[in-house]
Amino acid sequence: MRAALLILAMLLPAVAAADDAAPTPTADAAASTSSAQATRPAVGPTERKRRGSTVGYIIDATIEDQLRVRFDAGFGNDVPDRAEFFYAQCGCNGGGAPGPGAPGAGDLVTKLQFQQLAIEGQYAFKRRNGDSRISVFAAIPVRFVQPQSFLGASFKPPVSNTFQSASGLSDVRVGVKAAIFSDIDTTLSAQVQGFFKTGDAKKGLGTDHGSIEFALLLNRRFADQFGLEAQIGDWHPTGGSASNGVSYSGDVFFWGIGPSYEIINTGRVTFAPVVEFVSWRVLGGLQQNQGALTPADGTNIFNVKVGARTTIDNRSSIYVGYGHALTNAVWYSDIIRVEYRYSF
Repeated sequence: MRAALLILAMLLPAVAAADDAAPTPTADAAASTSSAQATRPAVGPTERKRRGSTVGYIIDATIEDQLRVRFDAGFGNDVPDRAEFFYAQCGCNGGGAPGPGAPGAGDLVTKLQFQQLAIEGQYAFKRRNGDSRISVFAAIPVRFVQPQSFLGASFKPPVSNTFQSASGLSDVRVGVKAAIFSDIDTTLSAQVQGFFKTGDAKKGLGTDHGSIEFALLLNRRFADQFGLEAQIGDWHPTGGSASNGVSYSGDVFFWGIGPSYEIINTGRVTFAPVVEFVSWRVLGGLQQNQGALTPADGTNIFNVKVGARTTIDNRSSIYVGYGHALTNAVWYSDIIRVEYRYSF
């Protein structure tokens, strides 16, 4: 300690002498510095550095002002009223079906294809530091359905197939998302959204009941190019129809994981292929499966989705992807998705 104090005492005079010897700026130099500061361009706002969501099917964990326009084309839905998740209980008659009075389409459809166009907006509440930890969002979907085949002719007595192709507003959803943890590389969010029975169930456009969905969402960036996103949650019907006193609707548990890798990054444009694995397990309810009314409980559905997202200036992005069911039970055997997203 004494040695350190001695060394410090010896250095102080040298430092003071150096300060005295330092030249003072002249008036011309001061004026030049002032002029340079005056002409220096103002520093603009800091660019958004956080990596946006790359996936196309897994729910986006990020919390920011966004606008999405999404188009889906699904094929091969062979049990469309399963647990009243896609549309309401079949209103078909005979052959052990629920019979008249059910809220859904009037025929037993054995294959259905559909398209859906949805517009979704998300508003993020800003904190004083400019960060966002909570947001609200709403989505307005328009659905188009085309039945491809029926099983009505096998009923005794046979029934006519009156269910025609239809289009219109589907079930609107509104929700809130909050960040549990958020930094430059990781966002862990909790989301709650409600579905409202705004779609005409008789036309196959909605479920004819409300529902609420809880989800835990992750967006993790491991390196400059590699990212991983994931979800886990439950869809819970808050209403629904019944058949012989048994609830037709049932909970649906879901999870998904999607790694992505940026193979192009020019500073302005990024291109990232992504592979997503998404699974659902039906935890209750009933279904009309090829003319037999059976429990939907225990049904497992597993899909793989492949696609890519192109992002421009970290704000505008376009996703194009294709999904295929790897299980016999499906919500659709194949699906094509195109999405445009703008982050404000």
